[in-house]
Amino acid sequence: MDVTPLIPQGRKVIEAYGGNGFQVSGDSYPHSIQVFADDVLPWDIVTIHDLTEDHFKAVITAEPKIELILLGCGEKMSPIPSAIRQFLKLHAITIDAMDTGAACRTYNVLLSEGRRVAAALIAL
Repeated sequence: MDVTPLIPQGRKVIEAYGGNGFQVSGDSYPHSIQVFADDVLPWDIVTIHDLTEDHFKAVITAEPKIELILLGCGEKMSPIPSAIRQFLKLHAITIDAMDTGAACRTYNVLLSEGRRVAAALIAL
């Protein structure tokens, strides 16, 4: 499924998802990932129930500072554990959960608008 809007050159755009992985700016990732405007990191998570504060270290330390992280929960949206929401709030970061496909599409749109956004995506 192609989800590519017009994005400034040099930005990491999510081009496709599914088949237990992602394609981002021409590179394939056969696992869950975190996507930033200028970087893609592997993310060692299989389900939202595995989330800990440590899974968001890269988001907390990112420069420029991330204002919003989109959490792709897999096949369907799941509630974010309140401890994770509170932890990110302490760092002035909003988190929004949705299914992984919606998170991919939303990330691309917000990136094209110049927002300081990241996506934490559980592979389908």
